[in-house]
Amino acid sequence: MSRKRFPMSPVVIVAAAVGALLLPSLAHADAHPVASPAFAGVARLPGPIAPPSTPSANMKLLTVTPASGPVGTKFTIVGSGLPASKPVDIVWATSTVRYVLNPLPENVEYHGRQFDKVNVVLVHGATDGRGKLELDVTAPEDFGDVHDVYAVVGGQQVAKAGFQITRQFKVSPLSGPIGTPITIKVTGLGALQYTSTAAVLYDNSYAGMISATATRGSATVHVRASGPVGVHPIEISPASAGVPYLDIEQSAVAFVGKFRTAFRVTRDNGPPKSRVELPPVVQPTEASYTTFAQSTAAGVTVNLSSHSGIILSQLKVAANGLQPNAPVALQWLTAVGTRATASGWTIQAMPLGQATTGADGSVNTAVRVPDALGGWHTLQLLQAGAVKAQIPYYVLRSFVSISPKVVKAGQPFSIHLKGIGWTELDNTTAVTYDNKYIGYACGFYSQGDINMNLVATGGPGTHLIDLYPTVYRGKAPASDTWLEHMPQLSFMQDAPGLALGYRLPAIHLAIRVVR
Repeated sequence: MSRKRFPMSPVVIVAAAVGALLLPSLAHADAHPVASPAFAGVARLPGPIAPPSTPSANMKLLTVTPASGPVGTKFTIVGSGLPASKPVDIVWATSTVRYVLNPLPENVEYHGRQFDKVNVVLVHGATDGRGKLELDVTAPEDFGDVHDVYAVVGGQQVAKAGFQITRQFKVSPLSGPIGTPITIKVTGLGALQYTSTAAVLYDNSYAGMISATATRGSATVHVRASGPVGVHPIEISPASAGVPYLDIEQSAVAFVGKFRTAFRVTRDNGPPKSRVELPPVVQPTEASYTTFAQSTAAGVTVNLSSHSGIILSQLKVAANGLQPNAPVALQWLTAVGTRATASGWTIQAMPLGQATTGADGSVNTAVRVPDALGGWHTLQLLQAGAVKAQIPYYVLRSFVSISPKVVKAGQPFSIHLKGIGWTELDNTTAVTYDNKYIGYACGFYSQGDINMNLVATGGPGTHLIDLYPTVYRGKAPASDTWLEHMPQLSFMQDAPGLALGYRLPAIHLAIRVVR
């Protein structure tokens, strides 16, 4: 069998990457946790990587005014007694933080996050003839907390200070009807446990968490205004474990603080339409471990009409270079079993049908994406029992129904989803009701099918149900378990599986409660 890279298209490359995780024959026995790669959309370092430098034996202190502020703050660096008439690099100490995932033949494990310290050059300057330095600098878009700042001359750190990036929040709009998307923009989330996340409270209820691991402390998220008509307090609180840290004022990180505002619901226009909100397609770097190569027999080529879709989508398959005038079996590799019992699960082949090649060894056929688990799968083409080609395919999560949409308080209603996956990244969804987190649902044992039976509560009018991506219980250390089961409001930019092509949506629904 020859191995070749997928064509350079974002979906296909990412598909190839994770397809490897589903194939026991291609998995490495020594698989171990690795940091997920950078991908399109990740915030860049605030400057070029600084050349190596060493501390001077006669380190001076720099004066920084002001010494703290949010991203974009103008501050002045002043130093004296430095080497005279010399070029100076102002070097900013920061970190690169990535999610750590463990790709296995039957799973993708979540192992927390990896921190790598890095220094970057923020600005260039020069000392005057008396060894004085004075520079105006802008606080870059970077993680919150204190950053060391060095004046580097000729490869030596000759002076040092610090600047603290603080959190800043912007919330808009502040009024509108039920269902209005409320945009929350945050900068200055930290890299470490106690400063890296924030929690959104709406009417004193936990609506979800904000993280910014892949986006260097910045995030833009949305919640929907829930009723009744009137004023509803919003608080954005520290969240060391993904949930609100209510007495942050008594902690060692009291400087993080809280942000409070309010939204005024003006009217009830009735339940808004159901909506699925998908993250963009992302492309991991070629240098990452996600550059899995598709596998084909010598001379065989295969083209699919798409590389992702929902269940029951028609998938056209065109192949060349196969044995002429011979049957071709198509099969689907997927997971079967459950993580809830000791029996566990395995990867098994599901037959999709057969076709016959022409005299030129080509075949054009179509199959349906199975009504089963979502996530990454592999389509195989076989002749005489031998695998001739295997192509990864991503099954998107999809919304089926909410019923009934009009219901009395205290009465049940159900939500039906398809295409739920089975890995620690995609086999659950977190649920909020009127911005109140109520729990999660899992679709592994039910082969990608979730049918949640909930109870309508609240007064007459519109009530909102939002489903968000989350991480099933992983292998992360206690300091990094904050994603488990929690509604991740920042899923569009910062879900751990984005770099592997896991496009997990938020699903926005509504019902009307009547007397």
